[in-house]
Amino acid sequence: MIQAIADGLSTGAIIALGAMGVTLVMGILRFTNFAHAEYLTWGGYMALFVLSATGLEAGSLGPFSLGPGLILAMLVAMVLTVALALIADRLVFHRLRGKVNHITLVFASFGVALIVRYVIHLLFGGSAQYYSNDLRFAWRIGDLASVMPDQVLVFVVTLVVAGGLYTFLRYSALGLAMRAAAENPALSAINGVRFRTILLVTWTIGGALAAMSGVFYGVTVQLRPDVGFQLLLPIFAAAILGGIGNVVGALAGGFIVALVEAVALLWIPSGYKLAIPFIVLLLVLWLRPTGLFRGTSGGAK
Repeated sequence: MIQAIADGLSTGAIIALGAMGVTLVMGILRFTNFAHAEYLTWGGYMALFVLSATGLEAGSLGPFSLGPGLILAMLVAMVLTVALALIADRLVFHRLRGKVNHITLVFASFGVALIVRYVIHLLFGGSAQYYSNDLRFAWRIGDLASVMPDQVLVFVVTLVVAGGLYTFLRYSALGLAMRAAAENPALSAINGVRFRTILLVTWTIGGALAAMSGVFYGVTVQLRPDVGFQLLLPIFAAAILGGIGNVVGALAGGFIVALVEAVALLWIPSGYKLAIPFIVLLLVLWLRPTGLFRGTSGGAK
């Protein structure tokens, strides 16, 4: 049981990073972007591309696989993932926003997701890949469980990022403008909030978080073209569970979904793993449609 909880916390950190980006887009732009999960895959593979293209080694920092080379590659991957998100918005979503209903935008996001997934498959192949083949030893938690150093690092970094994002949205002028635009776009525009700026910042944060999540998945698990598909339901379940637009809720939702999944696998076959986030999502929509934490009518908290 303790081992399942430890594994769930590690997976939950990765899900939470993706869910925070999703909840921002859904809350501020009022748009359900199912392509977001593929941005995670894109970010993970862009880091691999940077390492391959430059000849850099992933390196290491003490017991951690996230060395200087991989940190640099992750930063570049974040920029490239933000660029992908902005290009997709400009070429697809911008042309549809305000002109079609929400369902059409959802189907468009599915189309973008498929394009991104198969471009990755075409460029990198379908086999699993790794940033480094170096052997890492697990840390023992007494006789109860063992965790990899990278899992601990991912958990801590996720908490720091979530705290930074919460502080930015709550106390900075730009963060307050984003919240205002989410609550009432028309009124915020009258008061001088520029929607184009809010759009740019929202996609930038969402894309950067997606890339970070994808790289962390590659570090702790492995890279595969279907990573986005595997994480799609958990990410959206976490965002809805935490309350749309609530960053802290998305963080908690990510951990809850992953813990439920990890513990449930102690009793059910692993083949049913993908059904668990869906069951969690259905239960949340049935018992508390607004999420466990107070979301917003369309904003970020």
